[in-house]
Amino acid sequence: MGFESPRLHPASLKLCRMPCEALAKQGFYYTISRMVDVKYVYLLESLKVSGQRYVGTTSDLNKRLKEHNSGKSAHTNKFKPWKIVVAVRFEDDHKADNFERYLKSGSGYAFANRHF
Repeated sequence: MGFESPRLHPASLKLCRMPCEALAKQGFYYTISRMVDVKYVYLLESLKVSGQRYVGTTSDLNKRLKEHNSGKSAHTNKFKPWKIVVAVRFEDDHKADNFERYLKSGSGYAFANRHF
């Protein structure tokens, strides 16, 4: 008793090759936008100062790490360079914001130290 993938109808295969604009016209816009609209809650650790950490959110993790390491953030400039310890991907901005707030709280800070 194993997992069987569903059989695809030939019309479904045609849909997969359609450009995003054509999919949007057929009512698939919500699905496409949800795939693109994600938010990451990330925990950075300084490579320069042992134990120094930073928690933040972004929609582009690689770009944000480059900004931290180039000194564009006043809060992280003096402790650069940084490395990503953990990043959690959210499709719901509200949940991402709540998780970031939690990690910045006392119990969230303790949680992060125990698990990351």
